[in-house]
Amino acid sequence: MTDDTTPAPAPTRKGGLSLALDFGPLLLFFIAYKVGGVFVGTGVFMVAILIAVIVAKLALGKVTPMLWTSAILVIGFGGLTIYFHDPKFIQIKPTLIYTLFAAILFGGLLVRRPMLKYLLEAAYDGLSDEGWRKLSRNWALFFVGMAVLNEVLRLYFTFEQWLTIKTWGLTILSLIFAAANVPMLMRHGMDGGKMAEEPPVPPQE
Repeated sequence: MTDDTTPAPAPTRKGGLSLALDFGPLLLFFIAYKVGGVFVGTGVFMVAILIAVIVAKLALGKVTPMLWTSAILVIGFGGLTIYFHDPKFIQIKPTLIYTLFAAILFGGLLVRRPMLKYLLEAAYDGLSDEGWRKLSRNWALFFVGMAVLNEVLRLYFTFEQWLTIKTWGLTILSLIFAAANVPMLMRHGMDGGKMAEEPPVPPQE
């Protein structure tokens, strides 16, 4: 009896660590920008996302495909930002990643495969395939909206305004959207206890 109950808190800690690895590098980017400017912030962002990948592998035993994709684009476009001394590259990166994720999810829907399940490498007890399909559809539409919004912010706002809105506004918007999906997930068999451990929020870098 004791053996069955004592390990229970571990998944929650892992879920919290996973969330920190997803959002932490973006927060460090914001702080470093405030201290040292665009290019210092970009350098810190690149290092932070690399560390996040390493910690995910060592502490969680895996790196999700979405985190891998974020890391590759952050390092690639961050390098272009520093090399060309042009912040537009790091600003374009979110548009590309949102568009890529939306395309993958819509593609999965066309072949009747809930791709979000595989992208997040998450298995929620009791969630039906129909629930995964609806969740994939919802996030695909959300990513399209986020890509458009990022371009509006990039083109019509200053870099500081863009970064502030992305770090706080878009992150909070993603969390609200994830929470808004909970009733649908519950209707499709989701085990409510799992939601507190690892909410299905894709990386926001």
